[in-house]
Amino acid sequence: MIEKERLIWIYRVMNEIRYFEEKAYTFFTQNILRGSVHLYTGEEAVAATVISLLRQDDYITSTHRGHGHGIAKSGDLKAAMAELMGKETGFCGGRGGSMHIADLNKGNLGANAIVGGGIPIAVGGGLAAKLLDTDRVSVSFFGDGASNQGTFHESLNLASVWKLPVIFVCENNQFAISVPTWQSTSVKDIAVRAAGYDMPGFTVDGNDVLAINDAMEKALDRARKKEGPSLIECKTYRWKGHWTGDPEVYRTRDDVAAWMEKCPIRRLRAYMLENKTATAAALDKIEAKAKAAVDEAAEFALNSLEPDPKTVMDNVYCVPGKEA
Repeated sequence: MIEKERLIWIYRVMNEIRYFEEKAYTFFTQNILRGSVHLYTGEEAVAATVISLLRQDDYITSTHRGHGHGIAKSGDLKAAMAELMGKETGFCGGRGGSMHIADLNKGNLGANAIVGGGIPIAVGGGLAAKLLDTDRVSVSFFGDGASNQGTFHESLNLASVWKLPVIFVCENNQFAISVPTWQSTSVKDIAVRAAGYDMPGFTVDGNDVLAINDAMEKALDRARKKEGPSLIECKTYRWKGHWTGDPEVYRTRDDVAAWMEKCPIRRLRAYMLENKTATAAALDKIEAKAKAAVDEAAEFALNSLEPDPKTVMDNVYCVPGKEA
């Protein structure tokens, strides 16, 4: 069971992520947002549920599809939207953009455009926690494609050897760009690979908040007790293409529609109503507030200034004796 307050928090964050992604997609189609974005729509249950169990001083690393993780960890929709739009009020002063959101003050060690690139960074976070003798944990979010990268296997091995407090969360959304998992991966369930590194492995429905929560609680308890890492595979689906200009010739509209019927937000809403966690009116209000917050963030980003060209070299070089 998830306590009422946290369940409502998860529902709010899931809606914020959903509306945020929809707004980002709209801005892209209107040519307001430069470049492209990799949307998290349909996968909201994973980020919101996992991060609901973390403390602010816990670490996360993210992926090229990382808006949801950043929003859930920081709660700052304005800085997130401004970063996407390259404005100086963004998380990284507009220098990171969609695929490189980071917020060190809230434990977000950064999204990474390199597939599997964030996994060893999370191991570094786990090593820091161990060396400092804290009970912090480090969570790495990555996709099914990253599970076939060398960084994945090297990271799981090292984390297990040193019994680091790392939780590896694989968001299996069925495709690595356009290649389905069954064509690229030797196992049906990626979590079984945990056995090769002497750690627990969990495969759960990534659209089911309760299932994700159960696996995460077990992994978190193990990590806090300094017993070592765990691997959680959340099977979910991205509603949009790999990127905003993806023609999506590798899947059918019927497949997408079938997964949209499994909407994690609708599923959680139905559960909360059935269990009288909240009334329909209360949930409607949460959804309306989430949409209003995203609209406010969008307006903030639109009205924010571009970075000053004079600062273009800032943070490029480390000057001895001066804090970077």
